[in-house]
Amino acid sequence: MTGELPPLTGDPGHPGGPGGAGGSQPGEDRRHMIRRRALTLLIIVLLIGVPAGYLVISANQSRASGKDKEAKYSATGLTEGWPSKLQRRIYQVPIPHPAWWVASYETNNWKTSRLYVEFETSDAGLTAFLTSMGMAEKDLKKDRLTIGERDRDVTGWTFDGPGTWSGLVHEQENPAPTHDVVVNHDKPGYPRVYVVARTVP
Repeated sequence: MTGELPPLTGDPGHPGGPGGAGGSQPGEDRRHMIRRRALTLLIIVLLIGVPAGYLVISANQSRASGKDKEAKYSATGLTEGWPSKLQRRIYQVPIPHPAWWVASYETNNWKTSRLYVEFETSDAGLTAFLTSMGMAEKDLKKDRLTIGERDRDVTGWTFDGPGTWSGLVHEQENPAPTHDVVVNHDKPGYPRVYVVARTVP
C-alpha cells in the first residue's frame, strides 16, 4: 500500500539503544586498569613498608646501643642504670640532669659501705653536681686522681685515656659520706664523672 510507513526496527520505549544519547560510557581499557592497580599497590607498599623499615632500623640501633653498653660494663662491677633514689639519698650522690651512660655499683661490709657511680653530663650538669655537694669547679685540681687503686680494681676504672683529668675530695664527718671525684674532660662540653661515695655504718 502506497504511503505505508516502514516498520519500526528499534524499541520505541528505549531511546537509549545503540547510538542513543543515553548509552553507557565505554569500559576502562586494560592498560589503564593495570596502571591504576599498580599505583594503588605502590601506595599501599609505601604506607606499610616505610614505617616498618624505620621500626626495624630503630630496633637494630637500640639493640646495638644496648650491646655496646653491656660490653662496656661487663668487664667491671658496674651495672648500667641509675642508682636507686634511696642510694642517691644515703650516699648523697645527686646525679644531674641531663646525664648519660650512667652506671653504678654498691658494696657493703661491717666497716665501710661504698657506692661507685659514673656518668657523662654537660658542663652545666657538672656545675650543678658540684654545687649540690657544696663544691665548685675551681676545687677540681688538674691531674689529681683522687680515686685509689683499690676502688679502681673494683670498677675497672683506669684513668689513663686521653683528655684532661682532674679530681677532688669532698670530706664530711661520719656518718655523712665522703666523696672522691674524678672528672675526664676528653669531650669538650661533655665531662665524664667518676664518684666513690664512702660511709661508715
